[in-house]
Amino acid sequence: MSVSPLPSHRTRLRPLAAAAAVCLLSFTAFWVAQRLAHVNMLDVMVYRAEAETLRAGDDLYAMRATSANLAMTYPPFAAVLFLPLTVVGVPLMRTLTTAGNLLLVVAMVQLSLQLIRPALARPAARVDLWRSTLWIAAIAVWCEPVWTTLRYGQINLLIAVAVLWDLTRREGSRWAGLGIGLATAVKLTPGLFVVLLFAAGLLIWRRDRALGVRALNPWLRTGLTATGVFLVTTLAMVLALPDASKTFWTRTLFETGRVGHAEETANQSISGVVARLLHTDAPGIWWLAAAVLLGGAAMALAVRAAVRGDRAVAVLVTAFTALMVSPISWSHHWVWCVPLLILLYDRATRAWLVTGAVALAFASFALWWVPHDPGRPELDQNAGQMLLSAVYPLTATAVFAGYAWTLLRARKADGTGATGVTGVTGGPELPRPATGERRPQAVAKE
Repeated sequence: MSVSPLPSHRTRLRPLAAAAAVCLLSFTAFWVAQRLAHVNMLDVMVYRAEAETLRAGDDLYAMRATSANLAMTYPPFAAVLFLPLTVVGVPLMRTLTTAGNLLLVVAMVQLSLQLIRPALARPAARVDLWRSTLWIAAIAVWCEPVWTTLRYGQINLLIAVAVLWDLTRREGSRWAGLGIGLATAVKLTPGLFVVLLFAAGLLIWRRDRALGVRALNPWLRTGLTATGVFLVTTLAMVLALPDASKTFWTRTLFETGRVGHAEETANQSISGVVARLLHTDAPGIWWLAAAVLLGGAAMALAVRAAVRGDRAVAVLVTAFTALMVSPISWSHHWVWCVPLLILLYDRATRAWLVTGAVALAFASFALWWVPHDPGRPELDQNAGQMLLSAVYPLTATAVFAGYAWTLLRARKADGTGATGVTGVTGGPELPRPATGERRPQAVAKE
């Protein structure tokens, strides 16, 4: 009886080399396309102006930058983070920002894979992890949120990577929580992940205590670390920049109009949808009611997933909830669509159909098909235009509803509520690690 020879190291690396070549080609084409589109990288210019204002000792929140007359909207710590942008000239800064964001696309994809399929993080699966990362990154860079993030030179990918880095640390890591704490000190909205950490952590702690376990679980430890990092960073800014800190926390934080008009098509939050629906730039109580109802229901799903051990679902539901309930969530904030698509491809019953439909929503640029010039035509949208300019919130709501429906269906079927995102089994999956380990197809898919 003959025995098939094991694949050589060179044979195993060929698919990895092919993936690397395709990713490099895609990134190069992306870079050329952005240059041909004459992207202005407006936001990174604002970040640079904020850092220059800080260095000059001027009022951060009185600053206006670029031809769009944009103001600073982040906490004071962000200006400190942006100081390195002033070290180089503007052309080099733009080049480094683009290159850095492309590397962050790769990092985001890899961390997403580790979140969704933890076994891929093992040394034996390293080649599979990198091959999948490069193939997915080559495609993901072309979706609208990523394209627009690089167009403006935004920090969305950095924020997402900081959060994902925390939530993919090995159990017991002393660093878990650092990324979320710093991200919250920069942009506040990642603070919803702290809510998830404490809510899930407390429920798990109560369950463990009934079993005689007294130690803090990883959710609580990560939440405490994130809170500590946020508080230490914020208090440091109060001491170092007292005037700017007072201005932000007592006034600027509540001036949502500084960011932009709620009805703008680029605003893909519930606030934007309600503003366009009511033909007003002040959705007020209607937005608040919708945000509380949908946000509360979605966070209940997230906490439930976390308690049952499905970290990937818990994290992504929380990320999309933060985008939905925020007063302003520009389309480029929705870079979380990348891990969502990976999760759907890995979990959905009809993976190609479901993932393809969601991918179409994020790659179609449909929200830009409606009038959106400075004359504020969004205040007079018709029904069709409203649907197009609500494409991201509607997609997220559909995913939430699909997940809730499968939970209900599974509970009726066997009383356990075990399920995936939009289905239990079936469809193509991510590459299995070389160890041959199989993941259970029910209960916690972590």
